Amino acid sequence: MIHRREGRLCCWERFLSKNHNNPSCDKEIKNEDIIKGYEYEKGKYVTFTSDELEKIKTKKDKTIHVEHFAKMSEIDSILFDKNYYLVPESGAEKAYELFRRSLLAKKEVAVAKTVIGTNENLLVLYPTKECLIAKILFYQEEIQEMPKSQAKVEVTKQELDMAKTLIESMTKSFDIAAYHDEYQEKLQKAIMTKINGNEIVAADTGKSENIIDLMEALQRSVEQAENKKKAGTA
Repeated sequence: MIHRREGRLCCWERFLSKNHNNPSCDKEIKNEDIIKGYEYEKGKYVTFTSDELEKIKTKKDKTIHVEHFAKMSEIDSILFDKNYYLVPESGAEKAYELFRRSLLAKKEVAVAKTVIGTNENLLVLYPTKECLIAKILFYQEEIQEMPKSQAKVEVTKQELDMAKTLIESMTKSFDIAAYHDEYQEKLQKAIMTKINGNEIVAADTGKSENIIDLMEALQRSVEQAENKKKAGTA
């Protein structure tokens, strides 16, 4: 972001930097004084007003343009970035509902593109029972590869069956309402404690008996299988 009149770089908190070599901030600025800028050389920027950025957009850029349709299962969940509710403009309600119902019946999504701000976004239009959701996707080059491949290990059918039994015993329907940010609750209590002039007491770090460590349980199942195998060959 660039200050409109002074042509200097703004910090994230919307403060004006003293100069290009010193990023310290000393002057707060208003939203209307900020324009888009692109650094093409060290310390040199070309700036654009909102009107200029709008001029380079085509009609296609200003709408959601469907590229093709696909099965949702074909799109890796690692590509998902953000979700937005899509609502129809006045007069487009029937077309919107027809589109939503058709996608839902086919169990497919629409792969589309649109420009948001100064970026062309790839997205999928996902149908639900109530509305359409635009799921913004990362481009392939934005996804970081795994730093290294995991070591290949051999597992027996018995070990796998025991692990699957553990998973089955803990399987139940997912209900988002059953979960909330417990740490934020503790943080708010700590804030009030400090406001009241009291000291923070260390939380109990002991392991709760009713919380299952999945990896530990899986490790125990593997160890049990190994012990049975050794007993059988002794």
